Amino acid sequence: MSLYGRILLPWLLDKGCAFGPITGLRGLLVPRARGRVLELGLGSGRNLAFYDPKKVRHVVGLDPLGPMRSRAEKAPRPAGLAVEVLPGLAEDLPFARASFDSVVCTFTLCSVDSTRRALAESRRVLKPGGRLYFCEHGLAPDEGVARWQRRVEPLWRRLAGNCHLTRPVSPSIRASGLLLRRRQGLYLPWAPRIGGWVEWGEAERP
Repeated sequence: MSLYGRILLPWLLDKGCAFGPITGLRGLLVPRARGRVLELGLGSGRNLAFYDPKKVRHVVGLDPLGPMRSRAEKAPRPAGLAVEVLPGLAEDLPFARASFDSVVCTFTLCSVDSTRRALAESRRVLKPGGRLYFCEHGLAPDEGVARWQRRVEPLWRRLAGNCHLTRPVSPSIRASGLLLRRRQGLYLPWAPRIGGWVEWGEAERP
């Protein structure tokens, strides 16, 4: 891995994920998780501070990047929250079917190799009635913004760790067979529109 990939990119991703409006969305979404939780793309562990240890038994956080997992190990979290940080890919989860009550996925689907496979794996490991809690940026609903997203995406991907700008969020979740129960979307304030369209909510495994 290059110096950029080992040092600069993890630092940039961590700082970007600490952006105020993004932190606000984490605070709305993550406390809803319950039971045994799988977090896809744990990153630097920015979500850990928002889990409710009264509702969550155990958080298993998965991330393919060693530098990000090292940051997550040191990230703040509530007293009594059991956290396990593991290497792994969202598209190939090393867990049995129906082994989690909740899956949390924030700003991860943009950078996986296959959104379809990651969501299929999330559905597989969720118990019936279990929920996917998601907050993702992706394809904007305005065609003018979407055109610029398509133009910029090739360079953006190279600089931002395979982050795609044009992946549809809610349609991909529906296509996975999960039932969309809540969904909201907006452009993040003070963010460039090409990277600022965000959708968040929850979907249930039938």
